[in-house]
Amino acid sequence: MNYTIDYYDDDLQTRILELPETLRASYFGLTDRMEQFGANLGEPHTKALGDGLFELRLKGKEGIARVFYCTRIGKRIVMLHCFVKKTQKIPQKELQIAQARMKEIKNAHS
Repeated sequence: MNYTIDYYDDDLQTRILELPETLRASYFGLTDRMEQFGANLGEPHTKALGDGLFELRLKGKEGIARVFYCTRIGKRIVMLHCFVKKTQKIPQKELQIAQARMKEIKNAHS
């Protein structure tokens, strides 16, 4: 495995593990590929949102979810925030949480 996946905190990791079954399966399938090939799997699996923020796009029979992440030096992928998506657009509140966490991570390691 060339890349490692870290989590913003234990609560986020728990929330991801508590996703509905097919969304969780999608998450593990895609993150296995990310560990091997890197953070950008391309659409429809990942999407760059700008300023170093990405979304992992999960789809399953229970619906869709998003996991925001960023990359760090040393082939580290840091999962920042996740939520189950209910609308077409990303709710601004969810995006702001991910942006604030990314800023915190990057400031702590600069």
